[in-house]
Amino acid sequence: MSSEAVLQPQPEGIPLPYPTPVSEPHWEGCKRGELMVQRCVECEGYVFIPQPACTFCLSEELEWVRSSGKGTVYSWTTVYRPQQPSFETPYISAIIEVEEGWYMMTNLIDMSVDDVRIGLPVEVVFHAINDEITLPYFRPAG
Repeated sequence: MSSEAVLQPQPEGIPLPYPTPVSEPHWEGCKRGELMVQRCVECEGYVFIPQPACTFCLSEELEWVRSSGKGTVYSWTTVYRPQQPSFETPYISAIIEVEEGWYMMTNLIDMSVDDVRIGLPVEVVFHAINDEITLPYFRPAG
């Protein structure tokens, strides 16, 4: 794939997450097309990846809220040597600063490698892998 080619979601056969009782609401939200994140009732901090207690104040009073799904590219790298042979390269692994102030590691799609930059406005898009797992990716906003 050339650097001008448009990046796509990864194909079937990639390693998939295993939803747990703690993370299940996040994955169910993805299936509905909603990016769900935990928010602490006590300190109002956002917690991602899903945890049984707040990573800021250790409160166990967490609620699930819908994120806007909008953010900006905080950091990124282009992967040319995959961790597993099932991944198609190149792909962009990125950390997104989500509008509400939390960070999420994901992949960028629907753009070329050459168009990625720090601060790029992005939005979430969902890609169903199977009946159980839908993965959140981010693409340029607009």
